[in-house]
Amino acid sequence: MLKSKVAVQLISSGMLPEDTIMLGEAYLKQWHISHSMSIVLRFGTFRKTVKIIPVPKYDGMRINQSLARQMGILSNTSLRLNYEAVSSTLSLGPLIGVLISRDYPSTPDRPFGTITMFCKELVDGCASQGAHVYFFTPNHISGSSDKLIEGWTFANGWKKTKLPLADVVNNRLTSRKLESRPSVQQFFKEMKNTHHANVFNEKFLDKMEVFDALKKDASVSRYLPESHFLRNYTTLKSMCSRYSNVFLKPSKGSLGKGIIRVSRLEGDSYQALFTTGTGTRRQVYPNLVKLFSNISTKMKTIRYQIQQGLNLIEIQKRPVDFRAVVQKNSIGKWTLTSVVARTASSQHFVSNLARGGTLSTVNEAVSRSNIFAGKEGAAKRLRTAALTIAEGIDKHIPAHFGELGIDLALDTNGRVWLLEVNSKPSKSDNTPLNQENDKKIRPSVRNVIQYSRFLSGF
Repeated sequence: MLKSKVAVQLISSGMLPEDTIMLGEAYLKQWHISHSMSIVLRFGTFRKTVKIIPVPKYDGMRINQSLARQMGILSNTSLRLNYEAVSSTLSLGPLIGVLISRDYPSTPDRPFGTITMFCKELVDGCASQGAHVYFFTPNHISGSSDKLIEGWTFANGWKKTKLPLADVVNNRLTSRKLESRPSVQQFFKEMKNTHHANVFNEKFLDKMEVFDALKKDASVSRYLPESHFLRNYTTLKSMCSRYSNVFLKPSKGSLGKGIIRVSRLEGDSYQALFTTGTGTRRQVYPNLVKLFSNISTKMKTIRYQIQQGLNLIEIQKRPVDFRAVVQKNSIGKWTLTSVVARTASSQHFVSNLARGGTLSTVNEAVSRSNIFAGKEGAAKRLRTAALTIAEGIDKHIPAHFGELGIDLALDTNGRVWLLEVNSKPSKSDNTPLNQENDKKIRPSVRNVIQYSRFLSGF
């Protein structure tokens, strides 16, 4: 059985014409390609008609350096091969493009800032799986031609080069403003409609959109705390009459920014806790009308989701929640990659790492918490909930996702609740890299590559 992943060697232009490639003879026999035939060589949107020179007792491929440059390949590499006899097309790939928010050309050792290590890990993972990956920003899109784009690739160091448009694009933009740019939206549209490429994690999720969509699904709705769009005072009063505390969450927020916790005190008074960069700001109001009057100015520019407060498990009076990362695998099915517990810092009532939260395993957090029922099987219930919710997102939200960060909670009775779904899960919230072994490829990175291979047929 011939390998589908082959070593691609770059040969100097004087030794091999640009329109000719050398390939192990056994491949030509397997695909019934005659020596005199011309075929189409494809790499992403790159196409070129080439002749093939068969090489006996050789299982690799050799191509002209000039041809390799046109393809954006800067050094010897390993890639997967597919041959389609109907169109006489030999495809190399998959070619994966990762759209990131920004780059820093003035620091070539860390051109992507804090995610440079993740990007390098993706490069190493692609090398082992026979894929090729490059990284580009919205600014590169606006300067791209029909079938070429400037991007970063790794060949003995990070380098910028012109590359074909990819087979698969992973949208890792972390800014809603950047994602909503007309040039970015037009790029996604053209990639899907004109170039028949796949774009996954193509959009941010809105909290109310998620909850409204999942309410329709009986298998998911049991995980949903009562939630509404905060339109007016009546909604706030109604929720506060049913629950001793409620949360107001910006519908488009992330990292715990802008969350307000409202709690009923003695008599008619109410307390509001506001998240800030340095901790929590507390304010007491004589009645609910005064509190609403204060936050109504914020409601002019921010859409709030109002959500039932939950009696969540705590460790030493610090709230605990759980981040599950779910990803599609090599056969396109949702799989659970990791679940970690996050405990809030003593200064905050939200557990995000960006606000000083700490990570631990699920079992460790549950065993140290004040849970008084349902301790056994808690980890399994969290896993089941994460996968059920991911399938619900696929079913009810019209967009393509391959990776989701799902924030879950346990109440003191052991019941699982959904807090939020994030379509751009931060890699720092996932299992950290093993610093002793830089070559280690995390499962979350491997899955991105395997799902890209599934989408592109490699």
